[in-house]
Amino acid sequence: MKLKSTLENYLFILPAVAIFSIFYIYPFYATFNLGLRSWDGVSAVSQFVGLRNFKEIIFQSRFWWPSIGHAAYITLIALTLQNALALALAMACDRQIKLGNFYRLIFFIPPVLSEVVVGLVWKWIYNGDYGLLNHWLTNLGLAHLARAWLSDPQTALTCVAIIHSWKGFGWGFIILLAGLQTIPRQLYEASRVDGANGWQRFWHVTIPLMIPVFVLVSILTILGSMQAFVLVLTMTGGSPALGTSVPVSRILHSMRGSLRFGYACAQGIIFGLTLVVISVIQIRISKKMKQA
Repeated sequence: MKLKSTLENYLFILPAVAIFSIFYIYPFYATFNLGLRSWDGVSAVSQFVGLRNFKEIIFQSRFWWPSIGHAAYITLIALTLQNALALALAMACDRQIKLGNFYRLIFFIPPVLSEVVVGLVWKWIYNGDYGLLNHWLTNLGLAHLARAWLSDPQTALTCVAIIHSWKGFGWGFIILLAGLQTIPRQLYEASRVDGANGWQRFWHVTIPLMIPVFVLVSILTILGSMQAFVLVLTMTGGSPALGTSVPVSRILHSMRGSLRFGYACAQGIIFGLTLVVISVIQIRISKKMKQA
């Protein structure tokens, strides 16, 4: 009977295990296997080169690590600007305000918009010749600030990061709002009776209870921002002078531009492991924060 019960339990999870194996384990194995080879994506045979692709990426590539830095910069802007905006709006909508549901709908519109459409619209706004941003600056008497925003190496990456944050804050807004609504109102009322002001209630009640939600939002923000690609491709294509190139665009270039599929697979493996390490470190830090 015990054996029968065990087999039945395994039978129930078999579909999930099969799906996970087909769509996750096998693709990872195939990608890693290609990362050990030199292949142009067309030939019927590939040459086994061992860890040469990985060594070249880590120690010799002039473009890979700068692209990681660009993605990290976008992620830093998203973790601060995007999540701060999401938290502020979530706290505002968590109160009993008029048209609260309407505001929730409006704030969630940017994430569901097409990234291609958003990128093209903002590329037009940032245009140095006829863009709306320069037009507004000129009308406000700030014509000296006008420039070709996406063609200037000093501003291109920041412009992309800001639009990425604007488009993505809605996801954090929804998750943070859901977390705020799980906090018992009695705690706020008790702290108010004890004489705590708004800042003290936020620091001693909201923050401790929202740590798991903050960790979730931070992990999702890091994973999403590090993999930013469509906005970059649409707005700048990695220009100027590869100043906005990101890891995914470098992987695409290795496959489509250089026809080095094995090299591209090695880049993907390294990039994936980097994201896993970052997530694990963040989870461990959050656990120490909870214990403290």
